[in-house]
Amino acid sequence: MKPRHAQSTADSAESMEGLVVAAFGRHCLVESPDGTRRICHPRGKKSQVVVGDQVRWQHTGDEGSIERVEERRNLFYRQDELRTKSFAANLDQVLVLVAADPEFSETQLARALIAAEAERIDVLIVLNKSDLQPAFDRAWDRLAPYCRMGCTVLPLRLKGDTAAGSEAGIDALLAKLAGKRTLVLGPSGAGKSTLVNRLVPHAQALTGEISKALNSGKHTTTSTTWYWTDAERKTALIDSPGFQEFGLNHIEPMQLAQYMPDLRATLGHCKFYNCTHLHEPGCSVITHVQGGHSGSELTTPDTLAISENRYRIYRDLFDELSNRRTY
Repeated sequence: MKPRHAQSTADSAESMEGLVVAAFGRHCLVESPDGTRRICHPRGKKSQVVVGDQVRWQHTGDEGSIERVEERRNLFYRQDELRTKSFAANLDQVLVLVAADPEFSETQLARALIAAEAERIDVLIVLNKSDLQPAFDRAWDRLAPYCRMGCTVLPLRLKGDTAAGSEAGIDALLAKLAGKRTLVLGPSGAGKSTLVNRLVPHAQALTGEISKALNSGKHTTTSTTWYWTDAERKTALIDSPGFQEFGLNHIEPMQLAQYMPDLRATLGHCKFYNCTHLHEPGCSVITHVQGGHSGSELTTPDTLAISENRYRIYRDLFDELSNRRTY
């Protein structure tokens, strides 16, 4: 889904540049290059402004009017049968935080990664609760195929002695976040709020100020929020609302394998050019599906190996995306 960048007739030298750092309904908060923030309202009946957008805006009294949304590098969003939900734009990476307990859904993880791949956004997978055994080892082993296909997977311990930053994995994570705009996703119980508050100590105060400014009454769990983690405003952490489902209706079934790196590595050698990789003879994808995996794959990757579980996810998603068009 690409935004419609309507040019305003009022777009002139008087307009100023800004960054959307929060949005709620018809209100959004725009940050100027000097760091000042102002409530702005998009023109038109339907707002298409999302957090991370670079915009041109003009003063309208004490507030502002958004005249134009600049072209986006990318837009991370999900789409189901009823609606499209945009998370943020112009991202450098998506951090998917999962935990050793409760057990994470690999299907939901795969869906988020496919949405990011479709927009050419890098992905960072972080597994929290590294001190929880044997649950952590089981979860780490489940993530082996993702490391094998090129994803960065980091261990983390958010609870416990904060002085042991290196042991907890915080230092390694901070190195991956430095200088980038990162959207944080995570299911309930993974520790997403704890992570944001750990990396942005003033996050709760900021969300309170934003809620008051936008008159939303509530903010932290209902919309996306942009935080700078450094005084120089070079590193951004973008907190997102939780989700139970992650629709991929914007993905065509025949494109799906291209957005799954482990399957993509085997493409180009199927017997049939229009192979669905489901049942055709001479399919290179099916040939590389293997049963089982071990933690050793995290350090000795084989990009041509496809785990049975990843292939099952592909089959289920292909069926889902194909059937949606028969409703």
